[in-house]
Amino acid sequence: MADSAGIQQGSPAIGAAGLVPAAPGAGGTEGSGAAGGSARIAVKKAQLRSSPRPKKLEKLGVYSSCKAEGACKCNGWKSQNPPPTPPRTDQQSNTVNLQEPCRSCSHTLGDHVTHLENISEEEMNRLLGIVLDVEYLYTCVHKEEDADTKQVYFSLFKLLRKSILQMGKPTLEAQESPPFEKPSIEQGVNNFVQYKFSHLPSKERQTIMELAKMFLNQINYWQLETPSQRRQRVPNDDAAGYKANYTRWLCYCNVPQFCDSLPRYETTQIFGRTLLRSVFTVMRKQLLEQARQEKDKLPPEKRTLILTHFPKFLSMLEEEVYSHSSPIWSQDYLAGVSGGQIPIHTVISAPPVARPLYYSTSPVSVDPSTCGSVSPARKAASILEPNPVGEKRKPSEPLPYEENKRPRVVGDIPMDLINEVMATIADPAAIPETSLLSAHSARDEAARLEERRGVIEFHVIGNSLNQKPNKRILMWLVGLQNVFSHQLPRMPKEYITRLVFDPKHKTLSLIKDGRVIGGICFRMFPSQGFTEIVFCAVTSNEQVKGYGTHLMNHLKEYHIKHEILNFLTYADEYAIGYFKKQGFSKDIKVPKAKYVGYIKDYEGATLMGCELNPSIPYTEFSVIIKKQKEIIKKLIERKQAQIRKVYPGLSCFKEGVRQIPIESIPGIRETGWKPVGKGKELKDPDQLYSTLKTILQHVKSHPNAWPFMEPVKKTEAPGYYQVIRFPMDLKTMSERLKSRYYTTRKLFMADMQRIFTNCREYNPPESEYYKCANLLEKFFYTKIKEAGLIEK
Repeated sequence: MADSAGIQQGSPAIGAAGLVPAAPGAGGTEGSGAAGGSARIAVKKAQLRSSPRPKKLEKLGVYSSCKAEGACKCNGWKSQNPPPTPPRTDQQSNTVNLQEPCRSCSHTLGDHVTHLENISEEEMNRLLGIVLDVEYLYTCVHKEEDADTKQVYFSLFKLLRKSILQMGKPTLEAQESPPFEKPSIEQGVNNFVQYKFSHLPSKERQTIMELAKMFLNQINYWQLETPSQRRQRVPNDDAAGYKANYTRWLCYCNVPQFCDSLPRYETTQIFGRTLLRSVFTVMRKQLLEQARQEKDKLPPEKRTLILTHFPKFLSMLEEEVYSHSSPIWSQDYLAGVSGGQIPIHTVISAPPVARPLYYSTSPVSVDPSTCGSVSPARKAASILEPNPVGEKRKPSEPLPYEENKRPRVVGDIPMDLINEVMATIADPAAIPETSLLSAHSARDEAARLEERRGVIEFHVIGNSLNQKPNKRILMWLVGLQNVFSHQLPRMPKEYITRLVFDPKHKTLSLIKDGRVIGGICFRMFPSQGFTEIVFCAVTSNEQVKGYGTHLMNHLKEYHIKHEILNFLTYADEYAIGYFKKQGFSKDIKVPKAKYVGYIKDYEGATLMGCELNPSIPYTEFSVIIKKQKEIIKKLIERKQAQIRKVYPGLSCFKEGVRQIPIESIPGIRETGWKPVGKGKELKDPDQLYSTLKTILQHVKSHPNAWPFMEPVKKTEAPGYYQVIRFPMDLKTMSERLKSRYYTTRKLFMADMQRIFTNCREYNPPESEYYKCANLLEKFFYTKIKEAGLIEK
């Protein structure tokens, strides 16, 4: 959410750096969010702790100084280059040679880990946990852009590194230790409730306590802005004092939620009024705005609590926070108050395992997903629920891909090999960043990087007839109306204006340098299970930068959060290509009865639909695919290294050969390739002819074969042959069969498949022809299987 100065202090998408590096070696992706990173690190630690003891020694040896005679100064064992033809990887991962020399000092691995050989398994596991925390902080240091935050990460990195070398427990060396101010925020809020509401009846006082718990939860999940951001927003504030508190917050509250080697404290328990004053004004404004925008999602029993009592509670608390004479901040306040303290304890859980993005539909707020995630950040809690929105499972629950519970599939790659490759992939130096000009870079890569740097922002906005108009939102809506009118010249301007300003429609707007450069206008139909996309455009001088793809990905994430998993839109001839790239097709998954009468019809446009998968983090999808490609590439390289024999290239194609069987390629079977789904090939021409003739007769006799009996006539289907380049029909296939054209079953099956493909290409999914093609195709493959030409 944004304050008046445009700094998104509380947004979990801004804050320390604008970027969350994935947990090193945990299989995550950048921007996957605080909760996902924390859970992946925990899983990685569990996997490492379950490894054989030699593997643990090898891991710790990398961070242990050499103990060989002669006062060796090497501070960590480094493996020699792997041999060109390593042994089998499933054996290699479990064998550790303590005699292997170090690349730096030439002493063996055993010389680096002699001090670890007799320690307990519990102590070794503790040190391994610190190792993974060191690797995570290493990633944070190298990806952090804010100087103050980078300095803290580096200090913590050195502290943990030193703890491994000395086998000690990491202890933060500071002039002060928690708590840093008394009374704490939690104590002050307790005092406030007692001071203002102790006279109320028990039931009403319980309501106030619920509001106090809600407020304390928000502070514990609040993301502090960096000192440099705060200096820009409040130049005359106590910069040195805020920087000290920000450093403490990072060390004691924020980083420990990922690096559990460090002691962790709750913000409300170790900080007092000084920190609360620095965040209260902006936080109050954002919480109330979010509550107003989410009121329709509130259960009836909470609506009055949130919309009526919570604003009054915050206003009264604000007076006490900024008052110089408020008694609630006195350490001995409750000593002189009868009735004692009302026990309000912060309801805090570990960061939720949730989707990496969280959206608010507040018209003046920035969706916290809009600028990437912070490093390391915690998820902002919703003011509507005691636990953050989008929580899928408790943090203590194991991730669903635990190997011992996942059924093994034939051909699966061993998990130890995957972990080994992932460790390589996660190394920041191992994979150079793809150039944005590269042919292999994703369409949305440039836009995603700009979002993380804060160059662009995404806002879900809309007009309202129930609230006082917000000037900024009205300016953005006017900007959207101008963009849509300019980019969609065939659409009447009055119509665009009416829909953009219609309270039933919302628009995901793309903001750059404070002005609108694109957006997607949509209307949600929750009861029908779909959303209609009405307008989609990016201003012409900002196109070809991946903004359109990133816009659509954010819209998909927004709808997954709201549990609407289908898009429908009418696309004109210029937009069909764009929507196809975004996963739309003419095959509509929503039943016709669900959308007829709800969406607007456009003459000359094509109805297209898109079904969302709630398991996919769409805004980071290309990053995940990129990492998967790197994994496959590494696995291929390892497999190639095991194949010692190198065969010469194929020369038969130069001699005029058009194709050869895959199994005839020299060395193909040595790679592990096996024929899949290969059917019986009839070598006797007469037997093949007889079999194909029987199948063709069955197909022609099917009740759904009537549209495909003869070639399509131009008079009956204008423009058919401009769309379909390679027509095919059952009559033509009969003639080819008689002329003995089909020398293999594959030729016959290819022609039959072309009939069905052409039909679906030319006709809309709701047409009778389209349905006939689907039914006949199913029947055809049933007959093919019965004849034994393909495996059942």
